[in-house]
Amino acid sequence: MMKPGKFAAGGAGKFYEEPVDAYLPQNGNRGYRVSRYELELTYKVPSNRLAGKASITANATEVRAKFAFDLSPALTVSKVTVNGARPAKYTHQHGKLTLTPAQKIPAGGALSVTVQYAGTPSPIRSIWGEVGWEELTEGAIVASQPNGAASWFPCDDHPSSKASYQISITTDSPYYALANGTLLRKQTRASHTTWVYEQSEPMATYLTTVQIGPYERRRVPSDQVATPMHAVLPQRLRTRFEHDFARQPEMMDTFVRLFGPYPFADYTVLVTDDDLEIPVEAQGISVFGANHCDGRRGSERLVAHELAHQWFGNSLTLRSWRDIWLHEGFACYAEWLWSENSGGPSAQEIATQAHLNLGLLPQDLLLGDPGPDLMFDDRVYKRGALTLHALRQALGDGPFFDLLRQWTARYRHSNVTTEEFTDLAAHFTDAPLRPLWDAWLWNKILP
Repeated sequence: MMKPGKFAAGGAGKFYEEPVDAYLPQNGNRGYRVSRYELELTYKVPSNRLAGKASITANATEVRAKFAFDLSPALTVSKVTVNGARPAKYTHQHGKLTLTPAQKIPAGGALSVTVQYAGTPSPIRSIWGEVGWEELTEGAIVASQPNGAASWFPCDDHPSSKASYQISITTDSPYYALANGTLLRKQTRASHTTWVYEQSEPMATYLTTVQIGPYERRRVPSDQVATPMHAVLPQRLRTRFEHDFARQPEMMDTFVRLFGPYPFADYTVLVTDDDLEIPVEAQGISVFGANHCDGRRGSERLVAHELAHQWFGNSLTLRSWRDIWLHEGFACYAEWLWSENSGGPSAQEIATQAHLNLGLLPQDLLLGDPGPDLMFDDRVYKRGALTLHALRQALGDGPFFDLLRQWTARYRHSNVTTEEFTDLAAHFTDAPLRPLWDAWLWNKILP
């Protein structure tokens, strides 16, 4: 087996190195660590045309001749510079932009890369469907989990590579453009408007988003919580939104009490003018389809699920995709906790039914390492939630919620592993928890 970071010759002149993550062997790169992305984007809605300039600040972690970034073949690179020098040599093949600095960069040395590119962005096809930048009827949506970020900017596309961002979007003036973080400025010139956002907290590439459409922004009344909350949506959906999402401030208050302080400056829900199959999370933002505003609160459990991801997934982000239950199991259990705290069925009642349902399904999923084909299987969500409920029963409510609050505090804005969670949980009881973890995480048969 190759040592990490070492190239091995492949057929037809290609080069390969040991994958960063076995679940997505084509994504992520070695040899550097990104600390910041600055993206300057221009998007033409009628023609779905994107032009971009990406300025990437990184440090080399080893001496090497070449450095690679993930970038979709649908985008054409016109110029690359490294450390302010004259244009660098590069190749762009098989979803990898590989550049050769004119001079060797020492380990720990600065790696400042600027890439100019353009094209017609399209989703990246994967075994989980199409992910990334996608046209809407009028505008665009970005939903990149797990490997769609490269559909719209060059990046180190793996969740263990978190960085700060500044995102500038210039688009046709009738449209609203939303990205992660705080809106620094908005400037309109002639028929175009430029929106500049700053995301200072570290963010994984798949959680980076741009949303463009015929939207209006409004403040969500949330006197009982300190976190500013906003809605960005078509005017026609405003009345339904005000009913369907009315309990969101109460939801935020409940989760702050159970999970600890909200980890970002504010929270925005965007509702597209189109229907979406499922809502998606981004850092500081959740994206719903028009169909999730039905006027009957029919999607309220999904509202809870996406909000919970701000703690579990966005602030605390898995280090490798095998630990996906740390995102989805926790967000699913948050649905049950919201039900329990808002007058609905208790978590115990929901867990009992979920256990019965899972017992009727194939017993071929290993929660602690489900494999890429099953990592978004609904059983990961439900069995993950059941694992947390079993832990809650073993610890008792007081220690269990103390554990969750310490978990979110200790690893705020960091990457996490299952082992770190199980190690932390051991401090909240004198009883051995290994039998619980073995049964729920490392045995395919449902306990």
